[in-house]
Amino acid sequence: MKKEQTQPDRRDFMKTASGALGGALAIGFPAIISAQTVTKAIKVGLVGCGGRGTGAASQALHADDYAELTATAEVDPAKTDAALTELGRISKIADRVKVDKANQFIGLEAYQKVLDSGVDVVILATPPGFRPIHLAAAVAAGKHIFCEKPAGTDAPGIRSALQSAEQAKTKNISLVAGFCWRYNDMIIDTFKQINDGAIGRVVSYYATYYTSPVKPMPPASTRPAGMSDAEWQIRNWYNFVWLCGDSLVEQAVHSADKIAWLMKDEPPTSCVAVGGRVIPAEGGNIYDHFDVNYIYPNGVRAFLVNRQIEGCYNENADYIMGTDGVCTIGRSPVPRIEGKTNWTWSGQKYDMYQREHDVLFASIRKGQPVNDGKRLATSTLLAIMGRMAAYTGQEVTWDQALNSQENLFPPNLTWQSSIPVPPRAEPGITKLT
Repeated sequence: MKKEQTQPDRRDFMKTASGALGGALAIGFPAIISAQTVTKAIKVGLVGCGGRGTGAASQALHADDYAELTATAEVDPAKTDAALTELGRISKIADRVKVDKANQFIGLEAYQKVLDSGVDVVILATPPGFRPIHLAAAVAAGKHIFCEKPAGTDAPGIRSALQSAEQAKTKNISLVAGFCWRYNDMIIDTFKQINDGAIGRVVSYYATYYTSPVKPMPPASTRPAGMSDAEWQIRNWYNFVWLCGDSLVEQAVHSADKIAWLMKDEPPTSCVAVGGRVIPAEGGNIYDHFDVNYIYPNGVRAFLVNRQIEGCYNENADYIMGTDGVCTIGRSPVPRIEGKTNWTWSGQKYDMYQREHDVLFASIRKGQPVNDGKRLATSTLLAIMGRMAAYTGQEVTWDQALNSQENLFPPNLTWQSSIPVPPRAEPGITKLT
């Protein structure tokens, strides 16, 4: 990292550290050691300048007062411009948005140019289909990483992500995953209550993710003349399985991650599922609803349901049933437990999205890497496993999901690639591969 021309004294640094990490120092997460002084700016690169990437970049700069955004990667220059404009309007961080025109990289290979530009940290926030490639490249380049969920859209991608996570450990690279609920103090405290026996033995977990479509597919008539399949699909990435993994894998994977977390990240034995598309859509090949039943070795059942349809009842909640009570998350402002033990969360909530970056940058400053990579991959696989069961109509084991050879990512992808869209999966006809 390049040395700063001026070095703040210790008093200024500690003031900065307290402001940047906020709750991180107050509630016992890794903190910057008091004897340390900041002599280097942390240069940040952003890969994917959409809404989530822009938000993550803001949180990164808020996490460390000596972090600077110095490079971006996008396929759409308009998104780069929009992201930099938005970040430049935030007074606390505006003077640390230092992305010269030469470092605003455009194209499918732009991520590598960001990695080669001298950044120390990279934010990976493109459509999930690209995640395994970008993650592997970032680890190979020795960069600290904030990696949005999910880790990929198919089993080969998950196996790649698992390998990258292990390599990150050997290189002492911090890898923080975008499974934000793991950084939410409400859920941390609630799961501790459950693990300490507040509802007795857990017997079932029911998670809902009912919402509206994220990015509806536009009519084919709106496709500009001459636009390639690759460009059309990437611009409408949420509607194609190879890019988003379907709604279960891209969005409801947050609920899968909470299930995995409470199950101590031990995989289920198998799952069965149903799903389909009720509302017709022109183009694309994703479902608009899923219902997955996971079977765990200890007899626990976990049920994950999601729907993305306009005009319906919406809910994002968790119902955890035990032998001595029930825990409910999401039906009221704070989690609660009712039964043999009655408990309601009463802490002071902090921003879980900001918390992810506070922990990441504190780990870098302190020289104590954190690595969320394995659970990033396995929680994603839990959702992929459910999709596979719904698509095929078969019971799918964890080993079948992990070892699947179905590779969704188009070979030799370029911006001009022709990419035929596979038909939407049909249970009982679509084969497990």
